[in-house]
Amino acid sequence: QVQLVESGGGLVQTGGSLRLSCAASGNIVSINYMGWFRQAPGKQRELVATITSGGSTNYADSVKGRFTISRDNAKNTVYLQMNSLKPEDTAVYYCNAEILGSSRIRMYYWGQGTQVTVSS
Repeated sequence: QVQLVESGGGLVQTGGSLRLSCAASGNIVSINYMGWFRQAPGKQRELVATITSGGSTNYADSVKGRFTISRDNAKNTVYLQMNSLKPEDTAVYYCNAEILGSSRIRMYYWGQGTQVTVSS
C-alpha cells in the first residue's frame, strides 16, 4: 500500500509565502516523477510543477519565478516553495507521483490535497 500525505497549506496574505510538503510511504521500490497540481473552485485541475528523479523541473507559466519544486529522494518527499503568492493561487493543491511498488507495478498516486488560500 502506497500513500502520499501532503502538509503545509493554509491562509496567507498576498505577497506571502508557503511551503508544501508531500511524503510518500509504503512498499516503494522507486519513484520516478513527482509533481504538484492544483484545482480552484469551478476549474479543472492544472499542473503546477514537476520534478524527475534526476532533478529536472518543469513549471506552469503562471508560477515560473515564484514557485520552486524540490525533492529529497532519501525521504521520498517533494516540496513546493511558493513565494509572492497571489489570490489567483488559491486552490486545493495535490501531490502526484509515479511509483514502482513492491508488486513491480508502476502506478500514479495522488495525495488527499491541501488547501491554500491567498487573501487580497
